[in-house]
Amino acid sequence: MAAPTWDQYMAPTLRASLDGEIRRNRDLVQAASDLLGLSEEQRAIVIPSGQNQWVNRGNWSLSYLTRVGALERTSRAHYRITDVGRKLLADHPDGITEKHLRALSGDPNAPHTWKAFPSPSGEPAAVVPSEIETVLDPREQIEEGIARIKADVADQLLNRLLDQDWAFFEKAVLDLLIGMGYGGVEGSALHTRLSKDGGIDGVIDQDALGLSRIYVQAKRYARDNIVGRPAIQGFVGALAGNQASQGVFITTSRYSADAIAYADSVPTRVVLIDGDRLTRLMIRFGVGVQVKQTLHVVEVDEDFFE
Repeated sequence: MAAPTWDQYMAPTLRASLDGEIRRNRDLVQAASDLLGLSEEQRAIVIPSGQNQWVNRGNWSLSYLTRVGALERTSRAHYRITDVGRKLLADHPDGITEKHLRALSGDPNAPHTWKAFPSPSGEPAAVVPSEIETVLDPREQIEEGIARIKADVADQLLNRLLDQDWAFFEKAVLDLLIGMGYGGVEGSALHTRLSKDGGIDGVIDQDALGLSRIYVQAKRYARDNIVGRPAIQGFVGALAGNQASQGVFITTSRYSADAIAYADSVPTRVVLIDGDRLTRLMIRFGVGVQVKQTLHVVEVDEDFFE
């Protein structure tokens, strides 16, 4: 018998949570596998990374359910079912698919809007897992899978940043900017400092003498918070007080349209980075993440046969 797919873990995961108790992720995955009746042979299957397949698929299920608000992440690795999750299970007691999760995007009671995983080009994916095999070729399937992994890691990164204190977040932001190459060729010798003076949280010297500087403000807000124009006006004022011509405002939340328009209108160069872009940049430049596995895609060497 084929092992259950990741989406087949969703219904039993919610069913194991119906009592409303907070449970660790590993306990939920174990409970879901028990409800699915996994055999010893199925539990013994190991994926190339070395992890048990049933654990990997159960964790993917947890990630998806949390992203749509069916499960609430109460603390690191601890989850509890929500009203959205109860309704999702009641509506689909025989099984939940990704299509059902996407349907939540039109549910006004869902705390999170379902977002299609991005394709490598950055455009929303137009297919669900069951369609991938018939629509995409093998190489495209690999790229699609990597895009999904990155989307999940980005979600985890934001959660971890929100779990830390403000000092850690400010340092992480500065590490990211240095990792992106700001600060000149001698990146390891850059001078950075944390400061609460005048609304400036960090400064990156672009050269050894500090003749050119980037001023940074980092705000660790809840995901659903919206940074408005007054916050950006305050940052611009702090830049003026330091006679600065450029600055970066980074947050874990989002910006209002008014805040974005104001940043674009002032003569001072102000770059706004929200939570979504922040995590994508962290993955791109290897800050807070590590390479777990490297895949080698091969093709026939035509020169060899010529």
